[in-house]
Amino acid sequence: MPTPRAHPATRLATATIALLLALSTGPLQAQQVVQDSSVEGPLRSLLRAEALAYENGEGVERDGPRAAALYCKAARLGDAESQFNLGWMYANGRGVERSDSVAAFFFHAAAEQGLEQARLMLDRVGGPPLYLPDCMIDPPAPPAPLAKGPAPPQVLRSNAPPNILELVKKTAPEYRVDPRLVLAIMEAESNFDVVALSPKNAKGLMQLIPETAARFKVLRPYDAAQNIRGGTAYLRWLLAYFEGDVMLVAAAYNAGEGAVNRYRGVPPYAETRGYVARILKTAGMFTHPFDASVTEPSPQLPLMRSAGRLR
Repeated sequence: MPTPRAHPATRLATATIALLLALSTGPLQAQQVVQDSSVEGPLRSLLRAEALAYENGEGVERDGPRAAALYCKAARLGDAESQFNLGWMYANGRGVERSDSVAAFFFHAAAEQGLEQARLMLDRVGGPPLYLPDCMIDPPAPPAPLAKGPAPPQVLRSNAPPNILELVKKTAPEYRVDPRLVLAIMEAESNFDVVALSPKNAKGLMQLIPETAARFKVLRPYDAAQNIRGGTAYLRWLLAYFEGDVMLVAAAYNAGEGAVNRYRGVPPYAETRGYVARILKTAGMFTHPFDASVTEPSPQLPLMRSAGRLR
């Protein structure tokens, strides 16, 4: 049986939760990721606390479906505890129809964020399903507004050291990647530290894991020029694979293109959502030209578009 979970001591203020719920109901558009990222931490906590109250009948009448809906809103925002709690509800038929496959989806998402008890629960319910539960699919997006007039000229601003900035300005055009995107990724990954090393053995300025370094022929990942070339080549590939959608490219750089495909969009990891928001804000772009000859597009793009996740 799962370990006991803490419950909220008091009801949340109705006006506060209503306001924050309104922020979470719209489709996951790139602009919303940027605008709402600062409230996502508190929003996740509020949604989880309200869901716990309805799940356990604390201060309100017990309501399993409403608890599940609230948990799923938090789960979609990357709240690992809500993902676990929702998996537990489905694994035990607590207020919802019992389903090991749906439980496995949420346990798997929580386990990917490092929640050990979720990993243990996967042994009970099996591996993750190959579909998204309905509540994890964003509603259709509104039509994009038409641009008025030519785009203003872009200025390259960065905190990168001068030698790194010059390398990026030289390398990025060779791969037809905007230097602003390269610099945004680099700043988020290593803060321009040439010898940065992550716990996952990602190395250098662009934090290349050994598999990515080998894939793009980087023999010396701590050599700044080689590292930038490898990371920029990977960005060119991702831009082609996701047909210029910078939100998906950033998500894939952080979590892997496999995770983006599996979740048909930005994976429900708090770290990845924050990372994507930072890249979009720093790079100042939501779409990017791409070279379709580099690779075939993701087979999941039609599903993402049909579900309204992409414009």
